[in-house]
Amino acid sequence: MKKVVFIDGVRTPFLKSGTDYMDLMSYQLGQFAIKGLLDKTGIDVNEIDRVIYGNVISNVRTENVAREAAVTAGIPVKAPANTVKQACISANQAMCNAVDSIQLGRADVIVSGGTECTSDTPIGYTKEMRKKLFAAQKLSSPMEYAKFATTLRPGDFLPDRPSVSEFITGRTMGQDCEILAQKFGVTREEQDQFAAASHQNAAKAQEAGLLSDIVPVQLPPNFTPISKDNGVRGDSTVEKMAKLKPAFDKYVGTITAANASFLTDGATAVLLTSEDKAKELGLTPKAEIVDYAFTGGDLYEELLLGPAYSIAAVLKQTGLSLDDIDVFEIHEAFAGQVLANLNALKSAEWCKKQLGLDKPVGQIPLNKVNTWGGSLAIGHPFGATGGRLITMAANRLQKEGGKYALLAACAAGAHGHAMIIKRYETTEQKVKSAAKNVIEKAESKLEDLKDKIK
Repeated sequence: MKKVVFIDGVRTPFLKSGTDYMDLMSYQLGQFAIKGLLDKTGIDVNEIDRVIYGNVISNVRTENVAREAAVTAGIPVKAPANTVKQACISANQAMCNAVDSIQLGRADVIVSGGTECTSDTPIGYTKEMRKKLFAAQKLSSPMEYAKFATTLRPGDFLPDRPSVSEFITGRTMGQDCEILAQKFGVTREEQDQFAAASHQNAAKAQEAGLLSDIVPVQLPPNFTPISKDNGVRGDSTVEKMAKLKPAFDKYVGTITAANASFLTDGATAVLLTSEDKAKELGLTPKAEIVDYAFTGGDLYEELLLGPAYSIAAVLKQTGLSLDDIDVFEIHEAFAGQVLANLNALKSAEWCKKQLGLDKPVGQIPLNKVNTWGGSLAIGHPFGATGGRLITMAANRLQKEGGKYALLAACAAGAHGHAMIIKRYETTEQKVKSAAKNVIEKAESKLEDLKDKIK
């Protein structure tokens, strides 16, 4: 099996839906991201074997949005492209498909990631009106059209608004998060504290220039560069958030507009290659893909608990523990969702009952989680977030000098995804690291010897 490496990743600024990307389509955001990736990495487009892209809300004119985004970004038409859809982990699945293809030798260079423009959500007619319009396709004479017009009623022209509820249960994710927060004892104050920290961390990262994965977007007519996420509120405080009323359960609810992620437009693009191909092309990877896991769960009781299951699964597969992980990037659909997952992993009762373990998976330190901000502040374009998670995790490893990073996310359908990546070291860096370890061990033994002599 070939070793798969992460070269680099970029994203457009993530913007609240209905703002500056209002007139764009998803493929255009994807085009900006992919073009930015090509420019940043300097990869010869003729070396790209495939494009695998995530997307959730499809525009009927660009059903395979990966193809439109890739071709308009300058990737040759000989490179096939396909779109992956798995709710909020669509980009995660797209990247894992790319990993599998490279490992098996089906490809050497793949562009992945995802795109989402919730501002361009298609809004159709009701089922009854669609049936009438379908039948109208057979009409041919003016008389038939006139007779058809008499069958139409004012109510037929009302829009069939898209639902954000889970199809099988009929509940919204906010309602499911309320259930999860109550089940795992997550308080309103804890959620507000986590959400405020997400905004404050993102603002600090912006100010420090740590969000270097952003590629500016210029739009007509003024072409002023858009270079920042516009949902970040650095002045967020627990006191301000405490004033908001619950959004889903007005009586005893704990979830508000402040501790839940908002509708977002944006796109990501990442470059994945085999290690051998990276060396051949002179590309320096940032990280190595270690392993990943996808899980499914109970839609009625644990819709948003996918990260806990998938984190446990990927740790088992790799033989690693939470103590081995230096960087955590966990998607923040809701503050309560993240905290409930963390509580589940450290619960002996839950781990025994649901995972069959004799002891808890462990406690994830909050000071290692989303330290540059998360989806609550940066935003969550459904089909694109996975690309941000892996890029931010790799960049944090590089900046902080850590060894392993773990990224995880929940998704509709009670799905979960987790992936572990490892900071990439060149041969020279490995030699230096080995020499450093030898020196540190020798110094430690010398100190022990000194103590014994004394």
